[in-house]
Amino acid sequence: MQNPDGDALPVSTGVAGLDYLLRGGYARNRAHLVEGRPGSGKTTLAMQFLLDGARRGERCLYITLTESRRELLNIAARHGWTLDGIEIVELVPPELSLDPRQQQSLVHASDLELGETVHLAMAEIERAKPDRLVFDSLSEIRLLSEGSLRYRRQVHALRSFLLIQDTTAILLDDLTAEVDDLNLHSLSHAVLRLEHLAPLYGAERRRLRVIKMRGTAFRGGFHDYVIRRGGLTIYPRLVAADHRSTFAEARVGSGNAALDALLGGGLDRGTSTMLIGPSGVGKSTVAAAYVMAALNRGERVLMLAFDETTGVLMRRCRGLGMDLAPHVASGQLRIEQIDPAEISPGEMAARIQDAVERQGAGIVVIDSLTGYHNAMPEERFLLLQMHEILTYLNQQGVVTLLILAQHGMLGTMKAAVDLTYLSDTILLFRAFEAAGELRRAISVAKKRTGGHEATIRELRIDANGIAVGEPLRRFRGIMTGVPTFDGEAETLLPDHDADA
Repeated sequence: MQNPDGDALPVSTGVAGLDYLLRGGYARNRAHLVEGRPGSGKTTLAMQFLLDGARRGERCLYITLTESRRELLNIAARHGWTLDGIEIVELVPPELSLDPRQQQSLVHASDLELGETVHLAMAEIERAKPDRLVFDSLSEIRLLSEGSLRYRRQVHALRSFLLIQDTTAILLDDLTAEVDDLNLHSLSHAVLRLEHLAPLYGAERRRLRVIKMRGTAFRGGFHDYVIRRGGLTIYPRLVAADHRSTFAEARVGSGNAALDALLGGGLDRGTSTMLIGPSGVGKSTVAAAYVMAALNRGERVLMLAFDETTGVLMRRCRGLGMDLAPHVASGQLRIEQIDPAEISPGEMAARIQDAVERQGAGIVVIDSLTGYHNAMPEERFLLLQMHEILTYLNQQGVVTLLILAQHGMLGTMKAAVDLTYLSDTILLFRAFEAAGELRRAISVAKKRTGGHEATIRELRIDANGIAVGEPLRRFRGIMTGVPTFDGEAETLLPDHDADA
């Protein structure tokens, strides 16, 4: 509820994703705790908060007991920022700041007792009367306290002082204590924790959690974030229930009459289709046919490529008569080459959301789910992540194509993950031998939104594109992964050379 004097109303954090999680931002005139191990991005997040205030013409103060002014300016410069409009007060030994031109006065914290340090900080706050304040960090107060009771008393005194100063404060803590200090949590209006994780392979992963925010229905759980030039970018966890929408029901085709007939007329908007089979049986090519048909209709498309580089993907499609280059150049087709070792699931979900909501993508292709599985930090979260992504895309009326490669080329095959129950339609691909040649077969194993053929058809891929033959009745073992064709060779698709 809005207060007459604006007390406790949201104040922007300077980070769009964090404002979303906190339902508008930090609470005005309250103290907030941001905790995390060294290297997790606390200082960067605090700077973004003050920079946002400086842009709004507010008085901003940064009190540091850890890093010198010179170090803070260096951090800002690496992000392309200037700290003009932000006052910096150092409570650190002078030898840590070698800039003789600095304007702020230095106070020797090494020669001070705990009480003197806290009182000096309070005096600076009272003098500057800041609208926004960062105190970096409580860990130094903890070291000077040499005892939990004394530490709590000092932090409580600081918090009470801040409350009467009408300043929105961020208190940083680097968690250098052997155990988490929950006393700080009880004294703070809000608690944010930044985590820095190191997987067994690939780039580090960072995630944020809002532990507490009084009087606000914040968005809890873990949310991925990255630190790049320009500061923190937070990717709120995708919750499909927050993105409901309506769309016109329609059916889209592939441009291949036989393939559409196999699927009962095509794929329905707001559904997901899994293309499953071993490597090399045509899954990506069939998906590309739907992409090309959508592009010819004027739709926008997003392709997430885990297993192929963009150059190889475009060259392969061009060799099959599907030139994607003009559509990429026009922006109608967006191809995102994903490195599973370098991207978090939250960032990938954000890219999908951006393509759908900002660019209006009507078809999304994930090639492949095997690559997406490798991008996950822990396998047990894959089903939950994909459930939210597919539900979101279905609610947006998007046609989603999921490619899943099964282990093995011949014989009994299995997939690393089972997501078939999440898919509305399943296209099953198999390789088989007939008349001394290796051929491909395609069939529909499932379709929730309408009828489909129960037959098995031959699939041919060559320079002329894809061709789907007549139903092959003399087949055995297609579901076991060892298909056997007992029919006559004349019933198979003829070679183009023979047609000529």
